[in-house]
Amino acid sequence: MSDVLQLKYIVASVVYSLIGVIILIVSFWIIEKITPENTWKELVEHKNMAIAVVFAAYIIAIGLIISSAIHG
Repeated sequence: MSDVLQLKYIVASVVYSLIGVIILIVSFWIIEKITPENTWKELVEHKNMAIAVVFAAYIIAIGLIISSAIHG
């Protein structure tokens, strides 16, 4: 019986992780569409460090929000 309970928690962790990653990707895509410049092009081609720092902070913040919503 304890093996089944442990498997249930593992499956729940994987499902919540996938949901969190999907939400993070969708939110990044929405911000990409809202901003006036092509941020991906600025990051990859022009190597704009200011935009890289802002988007890194954004991803960390959204990740914290998603994790607190899952564990909350």
